[in-house]
Amino acid sequence: MKTKWIVPCLYLYQGQAVAGRDKREPFYGGDAQKLAELYSDSGADELLIYDLSSTEEEHEEAIGNIKNLCRLAQLPVAAAGNINRVEDVKKLLYAGCQRVVLNFSKDSNVKMLEEVSNRFGKEKIAVCILQKEQLLSQRQQIEQYAGAVIVQERVWDELESDFDTPVILDLSQDSPQEALDLLKDERVRGISGAFVSQTDRSLMEFKRECQAQNIAVNTFESKIAWSDFKLNSDGLIPVAVQDYQTDEVLMLAYMNEEAFQTTLRTGKMTYWSRSRNELWTKGMTSGHVQYMKALTLDCDNDTILAKVAQVGAACHTGNRTCFFQDLAKKEYDDTNPLKVFQNVYQVILDRKKHPKEGSYTNYLFDKGIDKILKKVGEECTEIVIAAKNPDKEEIKYEIADFLYHVMVLMAEKEVSWEDIVQELARR
Repeated sequence: MKTKWIVPCLYLYQGQAVAGRDKREPFYGGDAQKLAELYSDSGADELLIYDLSSTEEEHEEAIGNIKNLCRLAQLPVAAAGNINRVEDVKKLLYAGCQRVVLNFSKDSNVKMLEEVSNRFGKEKIAVCILQKEQLLSQRQQIEQYAGAVIVQERVWDELESDFDTPVILDLSQDSPQEALDLLKDERVRGISGAFVSQTDRSLMEFKRECQAQNIAVNTFESKIAWSDFKLNSDGLIPVAVQDYQTDEVLMLAYMNEEAFQTTLRTGKMTYWSRSRNELWTKGMTSGHVQYMKALTLDCDNDTILAKVAQVGAACHTGNRTCFFQDLAKKEYDDTNPLKVFQNVYQVILDRKKHPKEGSYTNYLFDKGIDKILKKVGEECTEIVIAAKNPDKEEIKYEIADFLYHVMVLMAEKEVSWEDIVQELARR
């Protein structure tokens, strides 16, 4: 049984989330970043972003916004809209999109399908069908060169054929049972559109409804039964909570079985309050929700490690973490390479925003991109020369110098270490 996909849509116009293709009404306050994060944390399998720009300038700006949304969403992103050339496909894939969707209502998109599929890979390309004839007349081409096809619900109602290409239905109706019935169809691989894009719809709860009707979906399932956990005298298990990206320890809490099962069901960290003697979902009052990314059990089965996406502060004091009071400390080298890179980069960004007289960094920014590129090239050459020297101290110095100038270039071009790390991870 193939796992079904739940794919909400985000309509992007001039940097804001809007309610639909008419571009008029802001959606979710117009905050595209928070909307993308919401879909990611609430259980979506993929996010489909429609670029509603109408000019080249707007399109280039939209690609920049999509790049940022790919970084924030923490789930696969597909992009559609205003795709006119092979270069547009390349830019969107380089921005971090897992795939690009071609509108088959445009002849130029139909003609470029084979080329972009061969160049970037079939799995990177999807097509959007608005008319029944488009799907039937281009069926062989779609099956050969597209990794998925998005079909309007009204078009699907007219079709009887089976397709080798995974089909995602764009649903406008608001009937959960109709959506469930469609997902039971073996030809349907997933659903998208207004039905799953409503912010008041719990995607995790909908997935539980899918499971109840024997529809395979991606949910949180524990590999170890609660009965196998070793509980304390109160029937609870302690949970150490970490930020899933930085590994920062945020807090310690406890779960009973109901809290554990609720966490799995909703994807939101839920605990048992020993002081109030009641169940509590983190952030329901403060808004500082913890979205579960992973749960791991220790070797003795008596402690859970939770990796979470933390919204706001974890501590009731307003601190990011509950562990902020120093008790005792011996000086030690806690240098973390990633933190060093990030800290130096932040200093460079600060110099760019708040120039300081006599700063070499500001000298480079003032001279502009050509000077920065010249220094990067020079430092790269210095590395090559130093590498011929048996003394590794020289090459360490030159590499550090090179990395500094590269970071100045990154700041000039608005490329972050997160962008670099994510690109490396994708490779």
